[in-house]
Amino acid sequence: MSSRRLRVLIQNLPPESATMTALRNDLTAEDYERQARNGKPEEGRWSMAEQLLAGVTDALREIQYILVVANSDGKGRKPRRPEPIRRPGVAPKQQREQMTEVAAERLFQLINGGAA
Repeated sequence: MSSRRLRVLIQNLPPESATMTALRNDLTAEDYERQARNGKPEEGRWSMAEQLLAGVTDALREIQYILVVANSDGKGRKPRRPEPIRRPGVAPKQQREQMTEVAAERLFQLINGGAA
């Protein structure tokens, strides 16, 4: 068996196989972060069944969130919208930066015709 053939066989093992699990467990934190940052979801290692299960889970969590918001009296703190389950090769969403006072003042001036 050639080394190329062996590499192809290993790369196409199911994600839950002992070999793929061992390869994932050997990744350093830096390698894992690099893969998450530069990942391509279409090249992820989940099977179609796992992708569908994650989609169903996301939908159920969204329905639960909507039910809680719709049935609350609006007086308390609103719950946070659930984030989708991370897919392989997809980096987490970046948090939005809050607008500074200076930027808010400048925006207010622009809106009110003070473009100069």
